[in-house]
Formats: sequence, structure tokens, C-alpha cells
Amino acid sequence: MAKHVVPEAKDALNRFKMEAANEVGVNLKQGYNGDLTAKQAGSIGGQMVKKMIESYENSMK
Repeated sequence: MAKHVVPEAKDALNRFKMEAANEVGVNLKQGYNGDLTAKQAGSIGGQMVKKMIESYENSMK
């Protein structure tokens, strides 16, 4: 099992994931979401990466 370097980050990442899912129209529930399609899961991950890149680019300005 992976050990979290910053345990407090887990809640922040969950909020970030829920926000990204909401933005792409995927309804996540708390806990296990194994019923998602690969397309849904990919769209959530893609949205998270997009937002991280935008944040980084904005911090460079």
C-alpha cells in the first residue's frame, strides 16, 4: 500500500477530483467508483491534468 508523504493532501486531491468530474459532467460518489467507464475516468483525469497545466502556466506569468 502506498504511503502518503503529505496525508493532508488526500482530501485536497479528492476535492480536486470531484471538481474535475463535475466540470466534465461525470457524477462521482464518495468511495469506490468502479462502475465508471474508461471514457468517464479518462475525462476526469484529463480535466485534472488540463487544470494543473493551466495553473502552472498562470504561475509562470
